[in-house]
Amino acid sequence: MAKQLEITLKKSLIGRNPRQRATIKALGLRKIGHTVTHDDTPQIRGMIHKTDFMLDVKEI
Repeated sequence: MAKQLEITLKKSLIGRNPRQRATIKALGLRKIGHTVTHDDTPQIRGMIHKTDFMLDVKEI
């Protein structure tokens, strides 16, 4: 079974550049405190790396 990542948005998107906003939207996050679960893939890890200061990530 593949590892899963639990990703939570912890900071606002206000004032962020459009690429960061698009990355957060592509992860499926909508507002502060929203949590989604994704498979641990290189693509998802790259998206997390670009916006890691806004996210809280846990392996489950």
